Amino acid sequence: MAFENESNIRQEICRFGTMLHEHNFVAATDGNISVRLDQNLVLCTPTSVCKGMMRPEDLVLVDMQGKPQDGNRNPSSELGMHLLYYSLRPEIRAVVHAHPPTATGFAAAGLALEEPLVAEVVITFGKIPLARYGMPGSTELGEALKPLMMEHDAILMAQHGVVTCGHTLLKAYLNMECVEHYAKIVMVARQLGSPQALSPENVRRLMEAREHYEGNKPRSRKDWEQ
Repeated sequence: MAFENESNIRQEICRFGTMLHEHNFVAATDGNISVRLDQNLVLCTPTSVCKGMMRPEDLVLVDMQGKPQDGNRNPSSELGMHLLYYSLRPEIRAVVHAHPPTATGFAAAGLALEEPLVAEVVITFGKIPLARYGMPGSTELGEALKPLMMEHDAILMAQHGVVTCGHTLLKAYLNMECVEHYAKIVMVARQLGSPQALSPENVRRLMEAREHYEGNKPRSRKDWEQ
């Protein structure tokens, strides 16, 4: 059960796993990555493997119910939230979950990243909400995330970490980088004592621009056939 570009995708997942580890977005065996190959199959990282040490053959192919289709390892215990994103938003092709320190610090403090302080972040995300706590790998976590997934490509998870998605694996990974970068900016602005939020009018204009921003345009269903 192979796809023409599956070998390349396996290598790319390992490459981005290494980048997550090198950027200290994950430690030890934390985090997980998945890519949707078609409407029925997803390639995901295995459980209990360091993302900086994965090999292409370590990855697990699963169906949309999470049942392994090949591979010698078990899929990530947090695969459920990846599959939920895919089921709710058919245009999404990749999901990344990690624990970038600054953004996860906000999640641990019960703080969302919703204040419009930086124009580029408003264009990219609109806002970055905080989902209530759910036990990792549980249906409880999915229930906490579900109300936010339709409208948000990046979500903080209380006392847990961050999940991002994208219409490509590159976009999902870059979204994770952007969340951590913005969290650092917000922290510095608050340390300086006077964060200056964009005005409602400027936010409105940015949200209008966001509709036409190339980086936010999803792929169509026809792309499944490529």
